[in-house]
Amino acid sequence: MIKVEKQTTTKSGAQLLIDALNAQNVEMIFGYPGGAVLPLYDAFYDCDIPHILTRHEQGAVHAAEGYARVTGKAGVVVVTSGPGATNALTGIADAMSDSIPMVIFTGQVATPGIGKDAFQEADMIGLTIPITKYNYQVRDVKDIPKIIKEAFHIATTGRQGPVVIDLPKDMSLATTDTVNDDTIHLPGYQPTLKPNGMQLEKLMQALATSSKPVILAGAGVNHSRATAELLDFAERYQIPVVNTLLGLGSFPQDHPLFLGMGGMHGSYAANMALTDPDLLINFGSRFDDRMVGAPKEFAKHAVIAHIDIDPAEIGKVLTTKIPIVADIKETLTQLLEMSITDETDKTHWYKLNMTRKERHPFTYNRDSKAEIKPQKVIEIIGEITEGKALVATDVGQHQMWVAQFYPFSHDHQIMTSGGLGTMGFGFPAAIGAQLAYPEQTVVAFVGDGGFQMTNQELAILNDYNINLKTVIINNGSLGMVRQWQEKFHNERYSHSIFQSQPDFVKLAEAYGVKGVRLTDPQTLAADLKEAFAYPGPIVIDCVVSPSELVLPMIPPGKANHQMEGVE
Repeated sequence: MIKVEKQTTTKSGAQLLIDALNAQNVEMIFGYPGGAVLPLYDAFYDCDIPHILTRHEQGAVHAAEGYARVTGKAGVVVVTSGPGATNALTGIADAMSDSIPMVIFTGQVATPGIGKDAFQEADMIGLTIPITKYNYQVRDVKDIPKIIKEAFHIATTGRQGPVVIDLPKDMSLATTDTVNDDTIHLPGYQPTLKPNGMQLEKLMQALATSSKPVILAGAGVNHSRATAELLDFAERYQIPVVNTLLGLGSFPQDHPLFLGMGGMHGSYAANMALTDPDLLINFGSRFDDRMVGAPKEFAKHAVIAHIDIDPAEIGKVLTTKIPIVADIKETLTQLLEMSITDETDKTHWYKLNMTRKERHPFTYNRDSKAEIKPQKVIEIIGEITEGKALVATDVGQHQMWVAQFYPFSHDHQIMTSGGLGTMGFGFPAAIGAQLAYPEQTVVAFVGDGGFQMTNQELAILNDYNINLKTVIINNGSLGMVRQWQEKFHNERYSHSIFQSQPDFVKLAEAYGVKGVRLTDPQTLAADLKEAFAYPGPIVIDCVVSPSELVLPMIPPGKANHQMEGVE
């Protein structure tokens, strides 16, 4: 292909990069400098795009993820070569697993040193191929505008995901007065957005004859901002709705048709509805193993319709009779333009699911007066924030309790590491969300284990006026690890209970952040209300029951109806 050059004033690669970011309307950059990106950071000195200096590269990527998860825009990260770049790998893999749009610039040694074990060299192309949607290494300064434009296009279209641009130091320093044409021409990358009409007809025919349909709504509904269309579709045909963890917020939790989250720690009503339907309509969920623990027993009598923008997900786990590769919003819009005649009566199915929902809600011992129950902390915060806060979680028991007991009300509201299950994710992700929406209430629910992996980011709360409310669900252990050891390893608590802990209040205060410790269940509601009224960042250390379990629970390898802990 012949490269067409465009005339420009003489600029360095670093200046071209900043121009390209401005062209993409980038609102902020998260990063950490180092030798290989010093020319770029020198250009940042005069750059109008705000740069957020985190205290660790993993924190930078998670913060950019949090920004991306709540805004739907690509998060942008800059890290240096070698260890700076490898420190970012966990966040990149996390974004890939949960389909989060990201553009990550990794510094690289100068071009002549590549492949020669130069100081702080790492093969970022080789390392990131499995955990990115695409990656580039800049070899010609004239290609920088084109590469960046393509990277944002790839990251934010189709099934979204992270794109890495490996930037050798000499490419930032090099100057040019011409650049290559940046017109996007990617014949091998053409995501399918519009559904096949014949497949839509098959789905509507299946729905017309179904007496027990159920909708499984995943992250794809949130990504495509199709919540209004999902609500219209479910109400029109009176179809009960189950959410995945990352699909929470895509359907009103107070709606009669909502059955809750399904899967390993899902509700009884949700998991039973996934067990015995005759039609399962999956909008934007990948049927992961936390949802489908025993594929042969999952909805085994149902016709399965799977709508997903990524064709690789359809048929990967379950046999799909009605595959539809398309954008969720586009699909639902077209389905709502269609109609059904002689619809099969679903009254019995509706009543059965409502009975299950009423008789078996998520519950815990609400009468406990001796210790704080973690579920109660989350319920109270849900009331204080009226279910409207942007909520980030770390990974573990508290993550599941938040999914069960926080009243999510809108899309792009939950930030949690679903696919990779990354401890240390929650706190910096909440920082990114708060920077995106400084006037909104943002809550970070973290465990005492995961918080210690990225709590150095406390240092930037005051730097950037980040009014974040951080709630530590402190049970003195790696709670979910401990729960599995209790249930499946004969209560042999091998290295899951902390022998010592930092004083989290003093830790917060060391960074100039207010800290409070809550230990009294009798004053919990008043204490939380007072803490949330504080006009600034605050760390709320909630010392909770150390033996509390997340229930219900589907043991690994068991079917969805084989839940334990259902009252």
